[in-house]
Amino acid sequence: MRIYRFVNPALWLLLTLATGTAYAGEHVYTATDPAWKTECGSCHVAYPPQLLPAASWRKLMTGLNNHFGTDASLDAKTAESIARFLETNSSTKRKYANDSALRITESRWFRKEHDEVPARTWKNPTIKSAANCTACHTRAEQGDYSERTLRVPR
Repeated sequence: MRIYRFVNPALWLLLTLATGTAYAGEHVYTATDPAWKTECGSCHVAYPPQLLPAASWRKLMTGLNNHFGTDASLDAKTAESIARFLETNSSTKRKYANDSALRITESRWFRKEHDEVPARTWKNPTIKSAANCTACHTRAEQGDYSERTLRVPR
């Protein structure tokens, strides 16, 4: 019985770290890929794949020539590699699986998580828009969106 108490938490920790998933309730995302970080992170924060379902990432990656008004086209090999990473690590929560949002800020998950944020906050010149995660989430670049690192500009 004693060994079970040690092995069970240790196994959970190992599996969590190995799969690159978010820590429950903490909003810390550990999945990473060099091409994703470089290509997506060159224009905006490289949004964690867990924030959208696979279908949304698939649609985003097939429309890079018009990525929210910008041509973000990539060579086929890089695009395929990033798409595979995003889909493999995408949101698997059933309640969000049918969410077809292409913008993270329009997803049901985002609206639920940010429902207490007043509309005027998004208009703050320091924040500019809800898509500017790094304005409030001070460690977003490292995949940490936890409330511990949250600092809303005044």
